[in-house]
Amino acid sequence: MSQWFAPTKLNISFETEGPGRFSIEEIERMVVRNSAGQVVSLNLPTKLVVISNHQIYADWWYVWCLTYFIGPQGVHRFVYITLKKSLQWIPIVGWGMQLFNFIFLARSWASDRVHLASHLSSLGKQTEEEDNPFCFLLYPEGTLVSPNTRPISKKFADKIGIPDLTNILLPRSTGLHYSLRSLAPRIPDLKLLDLTIVYPGIPQMRYGQEYYTLRSIFMSGIPPPVVHIHLKMFDVAAEIPIGNVQTNTLSSGAPNGNSAEVDISQQEKEAFDMWLHEVWRDKDQCMTRFYESASFRPGTGISQVEIPLRLHRKREFLDAFCFFLPATVGYLWGKMRH
Repeated sequence: MSQWFAPTKLNISFETEGPGRFSIEEIERMVVRNSAGQVVSLNLPTKLVVISNHQIYADWWYVWCLTYFIGPQGVHRFVYITLKKSLQWIPIVGWGMQLFNFIFLARSWASDRVHLASHLSSLGKQTEEEDNPFCFLLYPEGTLVSPNTRPISKKFADKIGIPDLTNILLPRSTGLHYSLRSLAPRIPDLKLLDLTIVYPGIPQMRYGQEYYTLRSIFMSGIPPPVVHIHLKMFDVAAEIPIGNVQTNTLSSGAPNGNSAEVDISQQEKEAFDMWLHEVWRDKDQCMTRFYESASFRPGTGISQVEIPLRLHRKREFLDAFCFFLPATVGYLWGKMRH
């Protein structure tokens, strides 16, 4: 869809300072080019939880495109997301989301926390047993930055006694914390990939959805000319304070031995909240630097690579649209008979 109707490219940069940094040697090993010197993939780990700031409704689209270029074969076929429970019954689309093991939540945390832990635990166990890629995508802000959500973020910051952010919303940590606790014991080499995304042409303190909508991108032919994505990588087990997780205990409210995932002490919660708020504060500062100097880390010589959003092989168009072929053939056959 991007290649045909909304051509653009990803400009990828790598953090080289502080937490989540990549070494220059790691960056050189990660960037895979073809014989013409074009970047064709990023040799990143393929078992990931991906988090990002949330500016426009197409954010998920470009993150999904990014997963196509991660690893030798891409991880785009193994992306999992959470959605409202009512969406699972939408004809065709909802059924497809169920087949892809997307996680449907009822928006009631009392019941959702056990369901989320159980579903992710099952996915994590299956991933390790079958040695498949894994990518769980989550937006900790929960919604877009907008004139309606910015005052809510400010109110939340005042409530917990911390400064509000400038370019993004304060993150809500609960869903991410439970997710990492459910996955980490079952995927020992799990990584967290933190993305900071900026779209060109949007002034600081304005709202991305006012400039790029799904309609303008795919129907009016006005896609962002480039999507800037800054990468940080964390080892979940070694670098993130998710707390003590034991998977061999049972409780009446946590099936499949997930009691350690759903039972989080106040001390563990506060430690994770502090870590995530620090990640988001640094993200906010990175975005401010980009608006001021067109670079996430000016003066550090960060390596950047550009990846056009194009399929590797033309035959992959059939992979993307073959679902519609039986319906098309049936329709044409019916017209001919009539």
